[in-house]
Order: sequence, then C-alpha cells, then structure tokens
Amino acid sequence: MPSLQSIRRRIASVKNTQKITRAMKLVSASKLRRAQERVLTARPYAKKMAEVLGALGAKTNREYHPLLQKRPVKKIEVIVMTSDRGLCGGFNTNILRRAVETLRELKTAAPEISVNVIGRKGRDFFKRRLVNIRKEWVGFSDRVSYERAAEIGKELVGAYLNGACDEVHMVYGEFRSAIQTKIVTERLFPIGDFHQGENENDGTFIYEPAEEEVLETLLPRYVEVQIFRGLLESAASEQGSRMMAMDSATRNAKDVINRLSLVYNKTRQAAITKELMDIVGGSEALK
Repeated sequence: MPSLQSIRRRIASVKNTQKITRAMKLVSASKLRRAQERVLTARPYAKKMAEVLGALGAKTNREYHPLLQKRPVKKIEVIVMTSDRGLCGGFNTNILRRAVETLRELKTAAPEISVNVIGRKGRDFFKRRLVNIRKEWVGFSDRVSYERAAEIGKELVGAYLNGACDEVHMVYGEFRSAIQTKIVTERLFPIGDFHQGENENDGTFIYEPAEEEVLETLLPRYVEVQIFRGLLESAASEQGSRMMAMDSATRNAKDVINRLSLVYNKTRQAAITKELMDIVGGSEALK
C-alpha cells in the first residue's frame, strides 16, 4: 500500500495539472470565438467568388487559362493542413490519417507524389515516415493571415504553371462545431467546374474590361481564397478540438483526485487503526 506522503504528492500533482488544463480550456474557448467569427465571415466571400467564376466559366473556353486546363497526370502534390501544437484531441490524427489514405489512393493515378505541409505536426509526421516534402510552412497555425495564404497560393500556382505538378489536392479540417470537424479532401488544380445556377443573376453581369481578363485575374485569387478559407477552417477546428480535449482532461483529473482522496482516507484510517491496535496491545501486555 502506498504511503500517505506519496498519495498526497500525487493529489497535489493532479491538482496542478487540472489548473493547467482548465486554463487551456478557457484560452481555447476565447480563441475559438474569434476563429469561428473569421470562418463565418470568409465562407460567404468564397461562395460568392465561386458564383462569379461559375458565370464566367460558362461563357469562356476552359482552354483559355492553364488553371482550367486538364492535362495528363504524372505528378501530384498534396497540401496537408495541421496544427503547430498538440493537445487538441484527435484533430491532427484524423487529418494525417486521411492524408495517408489520400496519398495511397493517388499513387494509382500518378507515379510521383509529393507533399506540402502546413503545421509542425504534419511536418514531423511525414519526416518520420521519409515522405517527400516539397515545401513546408510552420509557426502560424494560430495566427492565420491572408498574406500567408497568398504566399502559399502563389507558390502552388507557380509550381503548377511551371509543370512541376499536374494536380494539387488539399486536405484540411472543416469546422462544423466545437465537437465536430469534417475532414475534407478537395482538388485545387486544375480548377473543376463551378456550381452554376446558384446565382440567379448570371446573365446580368457586365464585366470590364473583358470576361477573359477578369477571369485571368480572379482565378489565382480564387486559389488564394480557398487556401485562406482552409486555414481558417483548420484553425477553428483546432481550437474547438483543444477546448473539448482540455475539458475532458479537467473532468478526468477531478475523477482521479476523488479516487486518490478515497485511497488516502482509507490508508490514513488503516494507519490510525493499526496505531490504536498497537496501543491497546501494549496496554494489555503491561497488565
């Protein structure tokens, strides 16, 4: 049976851990509110841009712009969005599992596949497995900015236009709620058919200076917006997963403290009983 001192130390250690997990839960809840607001603001913009491009794409030949052209697939790149920090439940695990499944599926379509990673967790995961990482971006998963998304978008668009890859796919966590994240895999290049018909005023747009020039300007911007939205969705999902994980850890710590307190009381009672028995036995021996 453990000593009373060791049990007291364990109780104190768990209480300190509980304070940390409770504080992390509160911080994640605060960050989640801001991240959720940014996601809800970005979604309508991305949807409206897709509608405008759908109207343009219906009037323009797909061979006009390289980002719309479909070509023989020999090289594929996959961009995986993870977090820089852990302690966020199964968030990174689920994304990396989907990324591995996506890589396995794409190997049947292309002989050469490389990975672009956002976040330290994804980078470390693929480095341990000796996967070819063409480009990595780390250190900003909780400070997402459009400038970062534009930098990543320009890098990927440049690689695609230069022939370094024939398709680009993106794996990220789409925020649904604090307790639910949908892991999404979508193709960035070549850009597929947009959802036409969502915009009832497709025929009333007047484009200046010309439809082709507007399309050429919007297509790279569309890629940047999609990456930015993916980063925002991933950031919100990370904070939601961390908040729920820390809440669960805080409740588990409380259960552990209750069990240890019960063991401590039983041990203390047993020690007192033993001392009383020794006193009674010594008293009887003196008679």
